[in-house]
Order: sequence, then structure tokens, then C-alpha cells
Amino acid sequence: MSETAESLGIEELRTYWACQCAPGSVAALPRDIEKTLLAGLRLNVLETLRYLHHEKPSYEQFEAWIRERNRGELKDVELDRLRYALAGESVGAEVGHIGDVDGLSADDLAHWDEHGYVILRNAIDRKAAEAAEAAVYDFLGMSRDDPESWYRESLGHSIWVPLLRHPALVANRRAPRIHKAHAQLWGREDLWVTIDQVGFNPPERDNWPFPGPHLHWDATLAEPHCFELQGILYLADVAEDQGAFSCVPGFHRTLKEWLKTVPAGVNVHDYARNTLTMKPIAAKRGDMIIWHHHLPHGSSPNRAQQPRVVQYMSLWPTRFAYTEEWLS
Repeated sequence: MSETAESLGIEELRTYWACQCAPGSVAALPRDIEKTLLAGLRLNVLETLRYLHHEKPSYEQFEAWIRERNRGELKDVELDRLRYALAGESVGAEVGHIGDVDGLSADDLAHWDEHGYVILRNAIDRKAAEAAEAAVYDFLGMSRDDPESWYRESLGHSIWVPLLRHPALVANRRAPRIHKAHAQLWGREDLWVTIDQVGFNPPERDNWPFPGPHLHWDATLAEPHCFELQGILYLADVAEDQGAFSCVPGFHRTLKEWLKTVPAGVNVHDYARNTLTMKPIAAKRGDMIIWHHHLPHGSSPNRAQQPRVVQYMSLWPTRFAYTEEWLS
């Protein structure tokens, strides 16, 4: 099934390109297929949309851009896995056999069922986490040991950092324990990892108050409430007061009934921020927090002495149930 370097040979990619560059010319891809396509080609969603909308490339230019983004390292075996999956054929885990990989324990899974989140301890080893943390500081032109370097106007007032493809981040996306844990929660191994950015949340100070994100959902609140996962990898130890990821544990089990209590005409997110209390989740360097996407969640103010440094990461199967309507 291998294609020449001149063509990736993926019909769905041409459809995606046409939808973005010539709206209305073809029917849009299903949302799950679109996610699989972009993840399989190691593309970040926002980066790709910006390129297509701003540059309006030809299809051949788009394919060349994809290869350039991947530094020419898209392998035939990876492209074949994507083609097979898009064709509806069965594919295994991206990282190979994971049957013998240690994943979530019975206690972890019980915690997940009750609280809707779980901490995957030692999702990556300490050395891998330190390498990724160092990559973030290097990208930002900062020093871990110089607090004055942590505040740069060039970043804007945000904790988001648009670092996507450093080798240390790429390696973390292939960590077997991360794929195993997500396979346990999804109940399947044909998973695709998102190419997400990293985060840097320094301690608050007078000229740098916490910018958010505050309590929110990244999911539609319209029914049916379908299952999806989100994740954050701690690249350094994070205490509860250190800008820790925060959520409302167990809310995935009560969302439907809670929505009935929201007063008519009141914004759901505003009501949630005024009535719900998030719990900060402390964890160690190399731990990953995985949560049900119907948990209200957000970051929190960093009132400690060190920045919170993280890598965002989610895994989805090739096809999954989702709700078309967007309700927020």
C-alpha cells in the first residue's frame, strides 16, 4: 500500500483540504475521521487550520507542508496503519504490542469509575520528563533557576506554549504506559494521539495574575453525553498550590441532572463557576492525569515558588460516538 514521496495517497486528506479551502465543494468528513486523519499525520489542529485558511495552498502544496512539518519522517508503516484504519480495517496500538505493559491497576480503575479521573503514576520515566521540561524552558528562552526569566512579554498573558514537535515531546507521545492506560479506559487499542502544545504556568505576581483557563468544559453539553478522554502530563512535580490541574470529581455521573438545575437564561459556564468547587490534583514529575471530558476542569493560580510545566495529550480511537450539536 506504500505511496511515492509525491503523494500521501489518502483520499480523506484531499476531502479535508477541499472543505477548508473550498467550503461547500464537498461534504465534510465525520468529526471522528477528521481527528484520526490529523493525528495520524501528526498534525496540530489549530496550526493546520491557520495554514490552510491563511495560505490557501494547492493540494500538492498541502501535502508538501505536511511532510515538512514531520521533517520528512512519516514512515510507510505509519501511513499504512492510517490508511487501513480509515478504510475500516482493524489496527493495533501505534506503539506495538501492549498486552504485557503495566497500565492502570484495579484500584486505579475503581477510582476512575467513582471520580472520573485517574493519575497514571510514572506514565513516563523521570529522565524523559526532565528532557521535555528542559525543552520547554529552552523554547521559551528561560532558565529553571532564574525566576526573573519566567515572565516574558513575548508570551502574552497565557499559560499556553506553542511547542509541538520537539523530540522529547514526540517520545512522550509514544510512551507504552500512556497507550496502555488509554486502551484500558477506551476498551480498544486502535488509538491516535493528539499533537498538542505544552503549558507553562509561573507563580503569580503583581504584574502577572493567573490568566486561566478557569472552570470550563471542552465538550458539548448537548445530549447524548458521549465518552471521551483528556489528559495532562506533569513534566515536573506539581503541588496543589502550584497551578495544579483542577476538576470537580465525580461530576461525569451527575452532569445530566445538574444541567436541569441551571436557571433559565443563565450561562451554564457562569453558573458552574459560581456554584461548583474544583479540586486541585497534585502529582509527581512523569505522572499523567487522565479525565472524563464531562468533568468541569481548569488550571488554578500558582501560589508556590516554581512554575507548573506540563504537556497536553489526548488519545482517541479511529471511530467513536460523538454529539453533533454544540451546546455550551
